Amino acid sequence: MSDNFVSIPFKLMEEFMIDVFKGLGVPEEDARICADVLITADKRGIDSHGIGRLKPIYYDRIKAGIQLPITAIDIIRDGPTTAVVDGNNGMGHVIGYRCMQMAIDKAQTYGMGMVAARNSTHYGIAGYYTLMAIEKNMIGITGTNARPSIAPTFGVENMLGTNPLTIGIPSDEAFPFVIDCATSVSQRGKIEVYERINQEIPPGWVIDADGMTRTDTAQILKDLVAGTAALTPLGGIGEEQGGHKGYGYATAVEILSAALQGGAFLKALTGVDEHGNKQPYRLGHFFIAIDINSFIDVEKFKTTSGEILRQLRNSRKAPGHNRIFTAGEKEYDAWLERQHTGVPVNIPLQNDMKIMREELGLYQYCFPFD
Repeated sequence: MSDNFVSIPFKLMEEFMIDVFKGLGVPEEDARICADVLITADKRGIDSHGIGRLKPIYYDRIKAGIQLPITAIDIIRDGPTTAVVDGNNGMGHVIGYRCMQMAIDKAQTYGMGMVAARNSTHYGIAGYYTLMAIEKNMIGITGTNARPSIAPTFGVENMLGTNPLTIGIPSDEAFPFVIDCATSVSQRGKIEVYERINQEIPPGWVIDADGMTRTDTAQILKDLVAGTAALTPLGGIGEEQGGHKGYGYATAVEILSAALQGGAFLKALTGVDEHGNKQPYRLGHFFIAIDINSFIDVEKFKTTSGEILRQLRNSRKAPGHNRIFTAGEKEYDAWLERQHTGVPVNIPLQNDMKIMREELGLYQYCFPFD
């Protein structure tokens, strides 16, 4: 590990994040949910969505008054297998947790459950909510829209969010199948990681107003907000490598995150009003839980899904490669390594942690970088 990184034990980091959320006015039970979502990202090696998001996303937005620390969830519609909720701009992690739990409860009774949410905020790694379903021997599916950043194929204006379509499936292995990724080639969180280590991003991730690829990381982050740069959809620029497919999936997630719940979409999710003032992002999500036992014995299902994954990994390798991965495997590998070392924190994140500790008076926390 680079000298710029210091490892923080997971328990210490989680407790710190809980106290940060509490210091911002988040009730303890909700603070624990929020911190659990973030620490799960760090445990799984998803550095773009763990402690790295605490200050620039949740801390700063709560302090700016565009995200509420107390989450009041209104149930707008409630049926046997479906529900629509309004999160009233509260904590997205809490809204996501409650909604997936509602979907799971409905699936336990009726075989399937789906809940759509509006007026929410950034809910962390989408895979967290599919893992909730997996723990109950269910298939979990979730998606969310986000502030505009992806340009449609043959366009240059950032219209769609990175809009992950996330699916989690149990298996008989030590780790489940969890595909949790944006419908863009990359996403803002990964660009922020490159910016923190002062590296240019790879070509093809971002285009400018002329449709030309950009790699100047720090300026790109500013231009994405200004609307003068845009992420490319999964598949890349144009149709030759399938960019229209990523664009289509991003659009499907946008519709399911807005139309079912009567929520905001596209340019209404910029986080600023017509005068340039900050405002809540008003994101939408959807959550689906599918009870496997309603279709087939769950152990038989797990055996089949596990065998599919094993056959894929054991298939013939390309020259120069000795391993094929299935979704969720790299995250499991990250946990096997990090459970002994903790969360890697670079200098910019160390500085963020010091700022939050100072501003909230959390002087009981001493870190290895002090």
